[in-house]
Amino acid sequence: MHITQQQEQFSRAYIHTIASVAGFTIYTPLVDDDSVDLGIAQRGGRGTIRSPRLEMQLKCTYSHKLVSSLPHFNYPLKRKNYDDLRIPNLMIPRILVVVRVPEDITYWLRHHSEQRQSLRYGGYWLSLRGMPETNQNTITVSLPRSQQFTVDALQGIMLCLSQGGLP
Repeated sequence: MHITQQQEQFSRAYIHTIASVAGFTIYTPLVDDDSVDLGIAQRGGRGTIRSPRLEMQLKCTYSHKLVSSLPHFNYPLKRKNYDDLRIPNLMIPRILVVVRVPEDITYWLRHHSEQRQSLRYGGYWLSLRGMPETNQNTITVSLPRSQQFTVDALQGIMLCLSQGGLP
């Protein structure tokens, strides 16, 4: 399997892990022609919006080292993905999730003991809703390091959606 296919599979597994622990279901569009790789759905809920959904474009990278003094990291995004993610009037909100992994694939998943395994490194999310139009072929987006895609973060996003907010 080519490394980019392994990255794609790993990023999907990462999202599945987070969504499973958070208590949400995953759905996959039959065709990725709208920059949506996966969707997350909540059944019911207690908010004013019942059964909220969130869709995402997934990326996986090992080429972006974090600079400890910077509160963000940059990721180059193809214009089509950028344009599809920045649309302001979507029925189902979309986010970009970039999963960072070590350059050496043998470090992506570590087996420590019978009771502990770890995925390395982690995901970060960004909403591009309402971002400006551009004519560049590649747009560099800045992902805040404070927006890690975790169980708590996903639950917070889904709660926000159930209350009529946006990520």
